Amino acid sequence: MLELADSHGHLTMVMDGGTTAGRPRPPAPAEVAGLVARARDAGVTRILVPGTCRVDQRLAVGIAEAHEGVFAAVGVHPHEAKDFDEDEDLRLMGELCTSTKVVAVGEIGLDFHYDHSPRDVQRRVLAAQLRFAREKGLPVLLHNRNSEADLLPLLEAEAPGAPGELRGVFHSFCADVGTARRAIALGYLVSYSGMITFGAAENVRASAAELPLASMLIETDAPYLSPVPFRGKPNEPSLLPRTAQRLAEVKGVPLAEVAAVTTANFRRLFRTP
Repeated sequence: MLELADSHGHLTMVMDGGTTAGRPRPPAPAEVAGLVARARDAGVTRILVPGTCRVDQRLAVGIAEAHEGVFAAVGVHPHEAKDFDEDEDLRLMGELCTSTKVVAVGEIGLDFHYDHSPRDVQRRVLAAQLRFAREKGLPVLLHNRNSEADLLPLLEAEAPGAPGELRGVFHSFCADVGTARRAIALGYLVSYSGMITFGAAENVRASAAELPLASMLIETDAPYLSPVPFRGKPNEPSLLPRTAQRLAEVKGVPLAEVAAVTTANFRRLFRTP
C-alpha cells in the first residue's frame, strides 16, 4: 500500500449533522480513534493537526500524544488574532512545545478575505509568532487568503530561508505561480488540498502543473474541502488518496511518485520519523 502524509488535518473538529453545513465541535475520543484508524487503512500514516486558538491547540497536542503517527502544531489563526495576548499566548505555546509531538507553529498567517480580525492586528500577531517559531527552531503552517502582498514581505523580514533550508508550508495553496515561486525561494513548500479536484479550481491545477513536485505537500484541511465526489460531506484524512491521485494526474506522474515525494517532504520539513 502507498504511504501518504496529511500535512494539515483539523482532527480537533468534527461536523454536527454529517455535512459541511453543520457546526464544528470538538470530537469524542472514539471519533478521533475512528478517524485515525480509517486513515491508516487508506495508507495515511502521518497526520499533522494544527492549532487555531488556546483551547484548540491544547486539544491538538492531546490528540497527537494519544495516537501514533499523529503530530501537532501550536498557534493562533488569523481569524483569532483579535484575541491574541502576546504574553499569555506565547507562554502557552511554549509550554505545549515541550511535547515531543509538537513539530510546527501554526495555523498562523493572514486572511484578508474574511477580515475577522483587523489587518494591522493580524500582521502584528503573525510577526510575533514567526519570531517565536524562529526561536524554537520550528517550521510554520501558513494561512494565506488574498494577503500575499503583505505576507511575503513579512516572511522576508521575519523568517527568510532558502529552498535547502525549509521554513514552513503555505497550506491549501490557491494563489498564483508567482507567489509560489517567491515562497519556494524563501524556503517554503506549497501544499495542495481537495481543492485540486474541484471543477472550478483551474487556477489550483494550473499552479500544480507548473511547480516542482519536490516543493509540494498534500493535505485534507479536514473537516473542510472534501475532494470530489465527497463535496458537501465532512472531509477526513482517509480521503487524502483522492487528492494525491488528482495531483498525480495533473503532474503526469505515477501516484506512487506523488506519495513518495510528498511523504518525504513531510518528514523533512517536520523532522518526523
